[in-house]
Amino acid sequence: MDIPTFDNIKSAYMLIHEHVHRTPVLTSSALNEMAECSLFFKCENFQKTGSFKFRGATNAVLSLSGSGSEKGVATHSSGNHAAALALAAKKQGLRSFIVMPRSSPFNKVAAVRSYGGDITFCDNNLVSREETLERVIKETGATFVHPYDNFNVVCGQGTAAMELLEDHPDMEALFVPVGGGGVLSGSAVSAKALTPGIKVYGCEPENADDAYRSFTQGDIVPSVNPSTIADGLRTSLSQLTFRIISKYADDIFTVSEQEIIDAMRLIWERMKVVTEPSSAVALAAVLKHPEAVKGKTAGIILTGGNADLLNLPFDRG
Repeated sequence: MDIPTFDNIKSAYMLIHEHVHRTPVLTSSALNEMAECSLFFKCENFQKTGSFKFRGATNAVLSLSGSGSEKGVATHSSGNHAAALALAAKKQGLRSFIVMPRSSPFNKVAAVRSYGGDITFCDNNLVSREETLERVIKETGATFVHPYDNFNVVCGQGTAAMELLEDHPDMEALFVPVGGGGVLSGSAVSAKALTPGIKVYGCEPENADDAYRSFTQGDIVPSVNPSTIADGLRTSLSQLTFRIISKYADDIFTVSEQEIIDAMRLIWERMKVVTEPSSAVALAAVLKHPEAVKGKTAGIILTGGNADLLNLPFDRG
């Protein structure tokens, strides 16, 4: 599979821009002071369905043509891609069939249902996800839209960083959460094309550090049942995203569970916006690695805001 070029991402933007929000870029003087740099937050938590995933899902659905696509689309996802694909399909009059682990957050299951997704639950492991999805596709004839191992999905995700750097072309560093690698891949392609000298950093939990290990070892190291509060970052890189990240990313930083929770709380308290744990990983990495940002202008992709409000991690003591 070829890796996307910036021309592919620009084409994706032309296809989806009337269907997605151009999300705002926010700043915080308090967080700038803490990080000793100028931070610009691309707020994909304000995107439709509450995450950047709607960009990639929309591009994938709008790019479908023939070959049984009228039978609907299918995927496996713990939440944000599931909701994004369900809504993108609904807007085009298509059915969506979603395989979700039984451990998926209640709020994300409810969102998928509200967008018309037909949910089939599976066990909490990748083998069960894939086997269940295979059965669903065989029964329905739906077209599989992978959460990140999909050329059109990656191109759609890259439009968020494209917008950020169009608004702030002087960016010197970009911090992006990484799970399966779709948004980091697309962001890195956009960033390096628009601002060649920029540093692009992937950010992930220490408890799910497969992308870091893959990046440093030069081969994919799978994620095996990781335990992290950042539920959107538990997946492994694909061959596609690994190739893109290996080519364009400068480094991958890991952060502890407590650092994720602390960063999430800072965003809520200082910026007054809701983010989920996976989204806070990027700010946690900025605060942990001041040498990468001190005195510079840095961007952060706030990837989503679908926090489980009935199960918040903040210490009440």
